[in-house]
Amino acid sequence: MQIADNKIVLIHYTLTNLDDEVMDSSDGGEPLAYLHGKGNIVPGLEKELLGKQAGDKVNVEVSPEEGYGELNEELIQEVDRAAFEGVEAIEVGMRFMAQTAWGQQPVVVTAVTEESVIVDGNHPLADQTLKFDVEVVEVRDASEEELEHGHAHGAGGHHH
Repeated sequence: MQIADNKIVLIHYTLTNLDDEVMDSSDGGEPLAYLHGKGNIVPGLEKELLGKQAGDKVNVEVSPEEGYGELNEELIQEVDRAAFEGVEAIEVGMRFMAQTAWGQQPVVVTAVTEESVIVDGNHPLADQTLKFDVEVVEVRDASEEELEHGHAHGAGGHHH
């Protein structure tokens, strides 16, 4: 069976950056399960997997535009330190949920001064070219429930 929209796909993958540093991998674990055509994985990888089948191996380089997007400077903001009331020590690398006009947004602290904190709401892999080494493990029809929910269920997918 070939990968197409509304198919459940199980893949083993290793994600590296342009310096060949491993950013994420399913190695040693369950394969990642996703519902093809529903935006469950980055667009550039999803596009390259279309038409593949179990046993196929693919090496894909995905541009920022087809991955996690380009860096959005509007998502980097200086926030008054008073907004972190109750947090004793604020350090670079800490993650918080910020309330924005679009709802809750994860942010990471990138700088701290006496008066303010710089936070970045971009995805950690934004503005990076991504290299995926993928092996297609299985392709199957999605269940009605998976189609209704918009994602894979079971091993490697979402568990309710």
